Amino acid sequence: MSPDTVHYLLQGLANVTWQSLTMIAIGLLLVWLAVKKEYEPLLLLPIGAGAVLANLPLSPLVGEHGALQILYDIGVANELFPLLIFVGIGAMTDFGPLLENPKMVLLGAAGQFGIFLTLLLALVLGFNHNQAASIGIIGAIDGPTSIYVSNQLAPELVAPITVAAYSYMSLVPIIMPPIMRALTTKKERAIRMPYTSREISQRTRILFPIIVTIVVGTLVPFATPLIGMLMLGNLMRESKVVERLVGAASNELANVVTLFLGLAIGSTMIGGSFLNLQTLMILVLGLIAFVLDTVMGVLFGKLMRVFSGGKFNPLIGAAGISAFPMAARVVQREAQREDFDNFLLMHAMGANAAGQVASVVAGGVLLALMGAS
Repeated sequence: MSPDTVHYLLQGLANVTWQSLTMIAIGLLLVWLAVKKEYEPLLLLPIGAGAVLANLPLSPLVGEHGALQILYDIGVANELFPLLIFVGIGAMTDFGPLLENPKMVLLGAAGQFGIFLTLLLALVLGFNHNQAASIGIIGAIDGPTSIYVSNQLAPELVAPITVAAYSYMSLVPIIMPPIMRALTTKKERAIRMPYTSREISQRTRILFPIIVTIVVGTLVPFATPLIGMLMLGNLMRESKVVERLVGAASNELANVVTLFLGLAIGSTMIGGSFLNLQTLMILVLGLIAFVLDTVMGVLFGKLMRVFSGGKFNPLIGAAGISAFPMAARVVQREAQREDFDNFLLMHAMGANAAGQVASVVAGGVLLALMGAS
């Protein structure tokens, strides 16, 4: 072994710190959760891999000309990756259940209250306005929106905010059910809501993304990039004339961008800057935002039960967050715990689709309030 090789090995060992070792362990934990538990594997696996690669001593993948740094610069720093992912999400989303039951938009709005309540709490804890807004958006449980907003308002917090958003998205089936059961009675959870499907014309389905883009873009200009890409994907889907583009957007494009996004975000989880009290506070506040959104959604669902004369199942309110379609499936599962023949999925899908749109609008509102450029 040459002296230069020995010197390089010793230099590498000298750069091993407890912070880097801890982050490698955290990265491996994320990989394990993705593989073993199947918690958001499409994101947690590349994020975990990126964290491991970035914390290896003298890793050439990070730094000014590192491949992972280049991915971050071209896809995260300029918000390209989140916008491309929204095209794919729009191409995969069926807004039919929402169009069939437009009142579900109220639950989508209620499911965003936790964002603003957590913003206030973050301000009290000493975060500045931009940081507080970026932390609050974690409550939307919408990774691309969280990345987009935090990158504009508090780029120094993108890594912990993204990890929190996607981690809690993967934990929706674990976090939401206890809250839903605590806020509802068995009688309420057993309420049956027969689903009567009505035909939504293709014209209506095509007009919906166009009208939503124009209305939201006019009222909340800062939400235009996100809502525009989401509705572009949906317009392609509903037009029935660009099936190849729909297939590419919802498969190849979404998969490749998701991989690159995960690696880029994972590469920012450098031990020296990631392991601190601020990161822990962000993770806790993000969880609080998620819990508050679920609570407010269920409580609003209970209010709708009162106005419906006891015919509305308040569990559906929990689907007002943006974790589509996982939140709707959790609602269905909880309803079946009380009555196996109770079918709430399509009602919950309507609220969940509304939450997807509402989270984008909430992100735009936060950018407007904070005066983002």
